[in-house]
Amino acid sequence: MMDAVAPSVCVFDVNETLLDIEFLAPLFQRLFGDRNALREWFGQLVLYSEAITLSGPYTPFFALGQGVLKMLGAIHKVTIAEADVDELRARMLTMPAHADVAAGLRQLNDAGFRLVTLTNSPPDPQTSPLKHAGIDAWFEKSFSVDRVRRFKPAPQVYHMVAEELGVPPAAICMVAAHVWDTLGAQSIGCSGALIARPGNALLPVHGVPQPQVVAPDLPEAATQMIRLWR
Repeated sequence: MMDAVAPSVCVFDVNETLLDIEFLAPLFQRLFGDRNALREWFGQLVLYSEAITLSGPYTPFFALGQGVLKMLGAIHKVTIAEADVDELRARMLTMPAHADVAAGLRQLNDAGFRLVTLTNSPPDPQTSPLKHAGIDAWFEKSFSVDRVRRFKPAPQVYHMVAEELGVPPAAICMVAAHVWDTLGAQSIGCSGALIARPGNALLPVHGVPQPQVVAPDLPEAATQMIRLWR
């Protein structure tokens, strides 16, 4: 019997896990009179990204996000101008990192974990959101689902990362603020770490894989991961 493989690679989701999507809220406050419309938009964006993956077509995440904004405008009878669409794109590319991120990344790096990112967002030739947020230097590689034209949590996405890094899925821990992301990674044999940022929580359903690590922020998650696997 082979020895179990402990996770040695932390694969980070980007939007909301590392970068603060509340940076988008002023746009939704201005358009809809309610900053919480951001959460409706983001939930619909995730829903339709998954629907697109299940049904077969593909369109980049930013383009889909802009389309979902127009869809919400039609639902709420709010006019969405092209300038609003442009502002959404600009804000999506320039979100700041959460205040706890750098400290947590330092803990994991010092403990010897490899750090990479995996995002639904396509690469942008002009702007790197991670670089803009000042955290790109922590990561050895950044992956986008654009490579396989499937959105998370499709298994092909996580297999792509494992194959590119030359490690078995068991060597990976998917670190995300969303259970749908940790579920996708766990479906191919990875571990999961949930950063339960505001608006996110565990899914307590019997038979649904639970992440091995649950924490309110990245430093606490890092502490648990080091205790478990280092």
